[in-house]
Amino acid sequence: MERKTTRRLRSSTVILGGMGALAAALTSCGSEPDKRCVDRNSYDAVNGYRVVDSGACKGSSSTTGGKGKKSRGTSGVDGEWYYDSDVSGRWADYGTFDKSKAADRGGFGCSGSSGG
Repeated sequence: MERKTTRRLRSSTVILGGMGALAAALTSCGSEPDKRCVDRNSYDAVNGYRVVDSGACKGSSSTTGGKGKKSRGTSGVDGEWYYDSDVSGRWADYGTFDKSKAADRGGFGCSGSSGG
């Protein structure tokens, strides 16, 4: 008669696999959308908006919707957060200034939002 053997996983393999799954669940759920600080007055039809130092966007509120020029101590720069954009070098395009319209990339274990 042939003896059937079962393969046992080492405890370190099980722990590392579990930690990886936990890390994926925690980082993919409830995180902020990708954002870049851009100069709203720098739009170029080919490149998009020029990415500027995040200091130009400090203190801006996502509820303002980007209406009106904000005074942030950076002369000549109308900095605003630009969400979920394609970034190429120092330029960002195809995004949105409205944080609530940014893509929801919920992951494992996230409760999705339904809406229309």
